[in-house]
Amino acid sequence: MKQATAGPQNGQGARQAAGPIAADLAVGQRLRALRQTRGLSLKTVAAATGLSIGYLSQVERGLSSPSLRVLTGVADLLGIGLGVLFDGPGAGGAEGFVTRAGERAALTLWRAGITKQLLTQGDSALSLFLMQLAPLAGTGDEPLVHDGEEAGLVLEGALVLTVEGTTVELQAGDSFRFASRRPHRYRNPHPDRPAAVLWVNAVPRAGA
Repeated sequence: MKQATAGPQNGQGARQAAGPIAADLAVGQRLRALRQTRGLSLKTVAAATGLSIGYLSQVERGLSSPSLRVLTGVADLLGIGLGVLFDGPGAGGAEGFVTRAGERAALTLWRAGITKQLLTQGDSALSLFLMQLAPLAGTGDEPLVHDGEEAGLVLEGALVLTVEGTTVELQAGDSFRFASRRPHRYRNPHPDRPAAVLWVNAVPRAGA
């Protein structure tokens, strides 16, 4: 597998403020804690994901901004849902099954121009996200491949979705569903209009 790089994508410039740096550091610290809890070395993670030890070390220290492809690959190896890496309260209401609008945990992939808000509680097999893509933002040329399946509904703007070589453009109101092991990628095709997608990930859990 090609080693991930930290270069800019989709016209995004170099990091400029403390916000992106803090977001990268928070994600890196979570990844390191989860890896250590599972007794895995950087060498083991590198061998399983095809990423270099040096790059993984930089991600854990908040020195490199990981792509969505990198995060999903490492999350698969650690046996967690992507929502575990999100930053925010995420505690929900007293009901235990409700996420209030002001309590959403979020993951900002600032280099890719993608923000995902977690709409569900806990690290369960089913996660619901509100994903926002800046103009021309996307996952890049390399496809995502991971466990589970996913579905979604385009709420605003448009989404160009490629699944196993088939590319379609979806408009607001269009929906989709596919197995996550099918190579896939997506982007916002508009140069001046953001997109919003309600996105569902279902990832099997051991013993479930």
